Amino acid sequence: MTAAEITERFRSAVEKRDLAALADLFTEDIRLFSPVKFTPFEGRPMVLGLFGVLLRTFEDFRYVGQFEGEALTSAEDTPARSDILLFKASVNGKEIHGIDLLQFDEEGRIAEFTVMVRPMSAVQALGAAVLAGLAADGLLPEPSAG
Repeated sequence: MTAAEITERFRSAVEKRDLAALADLFTEDIRLFSPVKFTPFEGRPMVLGLFGVLLRTFEDFRYVGQFEGEALTSAEDTPARSDILLFKASVNGKEIHGIDLLQFDEEGRIAEFTVMVRPMSAVQALGAAVLAGLAADGLLPEPSAG
């Protein structure tokens, strides 16, 4: 399967909120870089768990654009096929604009995934909702009161 086909399947799965359809699109050792935490989420089970939370958290999620090209991955010093999907959504009433950067391995599967969102108020709302969802699903420790 080509990277373009993977991107289309990914986009369709997210828009349909079909978590099961995402599993075959990721490499086993996928790394997802998020605005929610400094270190990446690593491995297919963890990334799928994160997507489960995201699909529940985002309201009115929609992709609004797409770009294709090449970029260096964080793990390699060589360019990789990379697609950018622009999106809009809301979380707890905060409008979010963002991008999903998909980077592919040589077989066309998504090996790295980076999410960037704005504005800061939306990042904060998203971060709180996602961390609470990950804790509720047992994927991260409960956040400490503080």
